[in-house]
Amino acid sequence: MAPIKKKKAAPSPKAKSEKSKTLRIATFNANSIRVRMGIILDWLKKNQPDVLAVQETKVQDVEFPREPIESAGWQVVFNGQKSYNGVAFISKKPLTNIEKRLYPKDAEEPARFLAGDYEGVRLINTYIPQGHAIDSEKYQYKLKFFKDLRAYLDRNIDSHTHALWMGDLNVAPTEIDLNNPKGNRDHPCYHIDARKALEETMGSKWKDLFREKVKEGGHYTFWDMRQPGGFERNLGWRIDFIMGTAPMTERLGKIWIDTKPRGLEKPSDHTFLIGEFQ
Repeated sequence: MAPIKKKKAAPSPKAKSEKSKTLRIATFNANSIRVRMGIILDWLKKNQPDVLAVQETKVQDVEFPREPIESAGWQVVFNGQKSYNGVAFISKKPLTNIEKRLYPKDAEEPARFLAGDYEGVRLINTYIPQGHAIDSEKYQYKLKFFKDLRAYLDRNIDSHTHALWMGDLNVAPTEIDLNNPKGNRDHPCYHIDARKALEETMGSKWKDLFREKVKEGGHYTFWDMRQPGGFERNLGWRIDFIMGTAPMTERLGKIWIDTKPRGLEKPSDHTFLIGEFQ
């Protein structure tokens, strides 16, 4: 008679929950959070991120539409201004240790920076200036913003910190990150000085997490509304990122771009980028 094999005890619900628990972090340039509220709420319900970083909310704080977000069961913290810029975090749990200024002494600082802690991870949400044209003051401001952000990151984040820096960084780092690199050589989001500024800000501390998993080109997060059929023909740019320190790079499970929201009615010109961490 064959020996009777003992059945392995089924894992408890708690053990299964702990084993399967992941941290899902996403970023999205809304190009007006009020206009895109329906898309955002539907996406949150379907995808259930722990945190969504939003850029270009385009609303001052006193008018921020927090009620529909909170009514749907989400927490929200924001840093905004009228008509332009603006950043926010929408999360399942409240973020702590909030910072809203890259330049603490500048009361007129544009709303492009927001940081906070979530589940032991430092999250930094930035909307980098677009730059307008490489011979403009706005482009010089873009380069200065990168330099000042680098100084902030050097002061506040070390290589052992569990940290993610994300958002619309308005730079395509390499020729595979945009559809027409030759034709956009002098574009403020591809010009060599902008690419060097991003590279210097990353230094050796930050990894482009999408490129840790996906090596080929043709994957974009932005399609210009002014280019007819640009989305349908995939004439895009990859300018939205989730950057990670070494501990978060090690924790990265998968990362992907959700292009479906870009094809909806009245979409943003950007779409969602999502990363999962163990």
